[in-house]
Amino acid sequence: MNHDRISLAGAVDAAERPSPVAPSHRSLALPAIPVLDTGRDFAIATLMHHKDRAHALLDEASGRYPARALQALDRVSRAWLVRWDNAHLPEIDTIAKTLDRPGAYFFSVNYEWGCTCRVAPSPDRQSARLTRVLDWLSPGLGSNLVAARVSGNPAGPFALLTWPGYTGVLQVMARGRFSAALNQAPMRKSVGLFYIDWAANRRRVWTMPHPTPAHLLRHVAEEAETFGEAKRLLTERPISTPAIFSLAGIHPSETVVIERTERDARVREGPTIAANHYEAAGWRGHARGVDSPGRARMMSGLAPDMDPTFAWLTPPILNDCTRLVMVADAREGRLIAQGYERDGPATRPLELSL
Repeated sequence: MNHDRISLAGAVDAAERPSPVAPSHRSLALPAIPVLDTGRDFAIATLMHHKDRAHALLDEASGRYPARALQALDRVSRAWLVRWDNAHLPEIDTIAKTLDRPGAYFFSVNYEWGCTCRVAPSPDRQSARLTRVLDWLSPGLGSNLVAARVSGNPAGPFALLTWPGYTGVLQVMARGRFSAALNQAPMRKSVGLFYIDWAANRRRVWTMPHPTPAHLLRHVAEEAETFGEAKRLLTERPISTPAIFSLAGIHPSETVVIERTERDARVREGPTIAANHYEAAGWRGHARGVDSPGRARMMSGLAPDMDPTFAWLTPPILNDCTRLVMVADAREGRLIAQGYERDGPATRPLELSL
């Protein structure tokens, strides 16, 4: 989500939207987040089991786009995947064929969101934990969440919160290894005018022969056997667009935020936070999301409790674009999560073990 009125769903001013509703006991009457056990083909497996959710998401996200515009965006998106021999193209082709509607390629490689994360020791200092809140302007992402426990990976199983047919990884917990999440980085300033800078950043992606940040995080979940290996890959591997990765291992000392451009990285060790602006000195850009500095300040003072009521989730971290909240502990092999929509909780809290 982007507070400067650029989003997948179109132009909406956050200031014109009503305040969000805080968590309440009515969560008990809400639907559960479905949990699916899959192999490495989790994107296709979740789609086949939950096609209705996939179509509901595309209905919400693409409703303001003319069909011809989506078809054109699909052509450009697939051409980019072909141009750079993207490893996930066959999978995305299968998903697009199964959905049989415009928008499948575009929404596989494009994203506009705001997020707030913290990596810190657990309150008893026996492990490291990741706290993650994801915001997105498009409705439906909270109510159509699915969880997958993915086996058959070289480095071991992992659990993730995702959406049917989505081939990337945005948040993941791998027992005995690490928990990780991806935030959108601030947009580069080219001339200082937001819409011109936005277009310039999109054109830049066309020249990048690297995987998306979400596909890199998927590779790390599948291949990295330790916190150290995950940190190295997220720091060194080139990516197609700037990103911010939050990573928590299994020991209380294993916490890091990695701020990235396509080829460079700034690493912040220890208990720390990430929103949608750079904290490292010298890097600048348009901050994304609702009050990115305010979200970061509030998150920095929160304890990473595994409390499924999420009592700490209040504005500005909670806002009407909040779609997911999660706390993960890879040492325990446990995560808690809940889906949100504009008017508050959209699912019951999920407690998932791996």
